[in-house]
Amino acid sequence: MSRRSFELVPTVDDLTYVREHFAVPGHTAVVMTMGALHDGHATLVRTAREHVGRDGFVVVTVFVNPLQFGKGEDLDRYPRTLEADLKVAEQAGADVVFAPAVEEVYPGGEPQVRISAGPMGERLEGASRPGHFDGMLTVVAKLLHLTRPDVAFFGQKDAQQLALIRRMVRDLNFGVEIVGVPTVREDDGLALSSRNRYLSPQERCTALALPRALFAGRDRHAAQEALRARAREVPSTRARAEALSAIGESRAAADAHAVAKAVPGGPSAVRAAARLVLDEAARLDPPLVLDYLALVDPSDFTEIGDDFTGEAVLAVAAKVGRTRLIDNIPLTFGAAS
Repeated sequence: MSRRSFELVPTVDDLTYVREHFAVPGHTAVVMTMGALHDGHATLVRTAREHVGRDGFVVVTVFVNPLQFGKGEDLDRYPRTLEADLKVAEQAGADVVFAPAVEEVYPGGEPQVRISAGPMGERLEGASRPGHFDGMLTVVAKLLHLTRPDVAFFGQKDAQQLALIRRMVRDLNFGVEIVGVPTVREDDGLALSSRNRYLSPQERCTALALPRALFAGRDRHAAQEALRARAREVPSTRARAEALSAIGESRAAADAHAVAKAVPGGPSAVRAAARLVLDEAARLDPPLVLDYLALVDPSDFTEIGDDFTGEAVLAVAAKVGRTRLIDNIPLTFGAAS
């Protein structure tokens, strides 16, 4: 295999050989997937290629990890499209696709020693899917050891997964940089997901409530931040107040000030705006069945209060028919005064 060729490697021994002969120290990247690749995955691979450069080395892993599927989840139903995945990976700039069998990754059966996701792994997705994050972190740790990258790329659509991987890497001193890549959306706003293919046309119409809810929360947040900014323009002296009053500005400034003070930071209003959209979708046919709507601190995925300042994540999970979908957007609270 020459450095610029593309190859499928199905075994750990093959991967080890390729890595030792062709990986570029300081310029090796990995993109981990469960297959059924779409443009969101392709964006990760393209970003990895740009990061390591033309002469760097990009590995894509394709492995449907049984450890992160619970009882009654769609392990057997999960799409497996390796031939198409290879084309997507190659066109996006990968050098190697590592697509092992389950027996190759877990040669002794299910591993007795696993990574624990801790308290963060028991919230939101972890509460809905017990053990999911332990299984995810275990396979990510194994794949990081096997591929030995300098940098690994993950999508921000799986925000809690990304946060836990970053925490594992930091807490356990993995020598790898973790980079989050923004969510890729379809033209109608639905976040790209391998599970979207399960949706019927009618179910897809209902599922669009997820991004619409997030965008409604984002828009409410933007409006509140604009009011907060306007409130900071309220005159600090009587003379300036009288001057603004003469041109009809004091009422607007006072109103903005009152609104900003009424909802400090605005997380409650953001949640309310998003929930309104989701409540309406629950009455559709087919209905959206909400699992959770949460506005959380990305450092530990606990709910934020109205006095919170800093980066936050507005996250939602719901089922439409038999298909469970997740989505999120980042928000920043407390603009500098």
